[in-house]
Amino acid sequence: MNLNSLITAKESQTFDRKSVKIAAKDLAAHVVAFANADGGMLLIGVADNGSIEGIDGCSEHVNDLLRVPFDFCVPSIRVTTQMLECVDNHGKPNHLLCMEVPSSPHLHTTTKDEAFYRVGDSSKKLSFDERQQLQYDKGEMLYEDKPVAQANWNDVDLEKVRPYLQKIGYTKTPEEYLKENGSFVLEDNGKVKISGAAILLFGKAPQRFFPRARVRFIRYDGDEALTGAQMNVVKDEIFEGTVLEMLQQSLAFVQTQIKEHTYLGPEARFVTIPQYPPFVWKELIINAIAHRDYSIYGTDIQIKMYDSRLVIESPGKLPGIVRLNNLRHVHFSRNPKIAAFLKAFEYVREFGEGIDRMFREMDEAGLPAPEYETVAFMLKGSIRLVIANADKVAEDNGKLNGKLNGKLNGKLNSAQIAVLTFISQHEGLLAKAISEQMNIPVDTLNKHLGKLVKEKEIEHRGSRKAGGYYLAANGKKSDNDKSVTICNACEV
Repeated sequence: MNLNSLITAKESQTFDRKSVKIAAKDLAAHVVAFANADGGMLLIGVADNGSIEGIDGCSEHVNDLLRVPFDFCVPSIRVTTQMLECVDNHGKPNHLLCMEVPSSPHLHTTTKDEAFYRVGDSSKKLSFDERQQLQYDKGEMLYEDKPVAQANWNDVDLEKVRPYLQKIGYTKTPEEYLKENGSFVLEDNGKVKISGAAILLFGKAPQRFFPRARVRFIRYDGDEALTGAQMNVVKDEIFEGTVLEMLQQSLAFVQTQIKEHTYLGPEARFVTIPQYPPFVWKELIINAIAHRDYSIYGTDIQIKMYDSRLVIESPGKLPGIVRLNNLRHVHFSRNPKIAAFLKAFEYVREFGEGIDRMFREMDEAGLPAPEYETVAFMLKGSIRLVIANADKVAEDNGKLNGKLNGKLNGKLNSAQIAVLTFISQHEGLLAKAISEQMNIPVDTLNKHLGKLVKEKEIEHRGSRKAGGYYLAANGKKSDNDKSVTICNACEV
């Protein structure tokens, strides 16, 4: 621990300096704020102007400060402390008190029942709503258990409960299950209360009560979202229904949007890989639906597909003590009933387990790791195209090309082999369709097509507007292709 760097460090989300003169009750606010947020370090004995006061000669007051985590915080907070030797502003040997506060899975308050949260370099007092939201985030209160205003038995589709009961081996009726298990339905003084989880999982019309509990897919033409006259949205789909219905619809639709890349692999066998590893993109969507914060009414889950990346945005911060630096290994479910339901249908793993596999699969494929960031109240997860690894594929194919015993015999480069391979599996397509499906610019593709026609590996049949490309018959161009010249203007 470098004392100089601590004394001069900028105060931040996880670091603060305080004078030894600070009152115990005031220090409690900062200890609570760190515990409720990401944890942090308090360096005591440095004045606001940066002057080193030290703590020697204030033993009684320092003892009061040391007891703050126990006497002024509810519940108490287990901190670690250390005395650091220093030279004070009078040039005399002295000490500073270093107090390290861990991030806590619980909501903490001061003895005045005030909750604080660290925001940047300040400790912010929370309002009632902010405090409740923090309890949801930490799992001390579950929003999915909160009764839904105006909801009653008529809003629950009991037929949607039956498949779940079959999965978990429950033999009683759907009504009995909802009443007796998991607080899906409660009765209070004769009044029935239907929980959010019951509506989201088994509701007849969940969006009546949770209008933005839906998934929106947006596909952009390009690598950024443009607006106004330059708006580049080419697909915009919305999926609603129960959690399971939204998930199934979303996965099925996104599957239709994933392109595939085909090339000639080891041992001269055709290899087809999707733009994104299937497990990875599916896990991103599953996590977004299972772990979103359904108490946030203002926005929906958004799946944004760009030319070079796939981004999934889910309302809600990381739950519990899950943080960007530990999400691969720290497991926490914000919505345990929804997670248990989807686990029964073999979609969900505990929060963190699937994420670790995502990182491993991307690494094993030689691809960039998934990227996560929190922006305001949204969690964003992004992955890059598998085709970004095309250089390695080209290199491998180039090595293979010269070794093949057959008609290729080293005459084609790896990109041309990939195009030939694709055409062998998708005969009859125009250049424009090949370009879109292989994610190759049309001008570049036309050069490859010209080479393949010249080498008599493929032929163009039919008119330039309605015809398509096929493998050449017996290695020769057909008679109806004699007049075809490949150029940038051809059938695109």
